[in-house]
Amino acid sequence: MSIRYLTIEREYGSGGMEIARRLSEETSVPCYGREILEAVAQKMNMSTNEVERCEETVSGSFLYNIYLMGKAGSGDTDMLSQDGHIFVAEQTVIREFARRGRCIFVGHCAAEALRDQSRVARVYIRCSDEAARKKRIMEQYGIPDVTVDATRKRFDRKRANYYNANTGKKWSDLKNYDIVLDSGMVGIDGCVAVLKGLFD
Repeated sequence: MSIRYLTIEREYGSGGMEIARRLSEETSVPCYGREILEAVAQKMNMSTNEVERCEETVSGSFLYNIYLMGKAGSGDTDMLSQDGHIFVAEQTVIREFARRGRCIFVGHCAAEALRDQSRVARVYIRCSDEAARKKRIMEQYGIPDVTVDATRKRFDRKRANYYNANTGKKWSDLKNYDIVLDSGMVGIDGCVAVLKGLFD
């Protein structure tokens, strides 16, 4: 049985976005990553940079966020923090995109938004080859050698905190995913080939 939705969480510098974009090109299945941010920014009359900053500074426990989201579900959205509003908006945008048909989603706790859907594959992409990861960060993002490690840790921490706060699950816990791929071992091409097979 082929899948309908593919959600990707990825380590910074693992090539996850490149894998998703290439997979989209080869399957003609739309890919949404930054497009989610842009749609949320438009809805909330904010810049994408402001949305990203809110994601980076997310705070609070999952149980407290569940309480606030319960309030939002009853119409009491004023109780939500700004990052809570952004999370709810992102989940709404993801579901809107999903209603259009098959999709590939990168980040933004997309699997949470699609938890009531069938034929969803949850993927985590990591990179065990530290040299390759460092090289990719320097070349793709223009990060100087001396700050690569700090930048990598900051982005991984941001992604982990956002995922943990809004799902109650540990971002790096591989039990949360159906497929775990190591781009350092199988390469970008290998990852694309594996995931492409899911849409056949």
